[in-house]
Amino acid sequence: MSVVEQYARARVLTDSDSPDEGDGGAIPVVLRYDPDRDPRSVCVGLPARGRAPGSREWVFSKALLEQGLSTPTGTGEVRVWPCGRVQVVVEFHTLQGCSVVQFESRALIRFLRRTRAAAARPVVH
Repeated sequence: MSVVEQYARARVLTDSDSPDEGDGGAIPVVLRYDPDRDPRSVCVGLPARGRAPGSREWVFSKALLEQGLSTPTGTGEVRVWPCGRVQVVVEFHTLQGCSVVQFESRALIRFLRRTRAAAARPVVH
């Protein structure tokens, strides 16, 4: 099986984050799925905030992301819910605080379709 990696733009909605308003507050996000590592999980990579070094990756259930497209779901570190007809909000919690990130629904739908296609490919030996 092959890894699915997709780049997307998202908006940070948390007050403590101060994105560059020149591009509407959008940040680059990496969506990743590796069925060989864990076929039930996805990874969302957020860039470093402010002066913090490195990026932050969140690994969570693919089902959570799928459910969050249509209904509020999640507990603990990751929560997902639809926001209007064309956007989805993902909330990431740590001991240091919370990041609230808004995605275009179609980017997440496209990513999830690609993950299903990757998981359905037969393994060739």
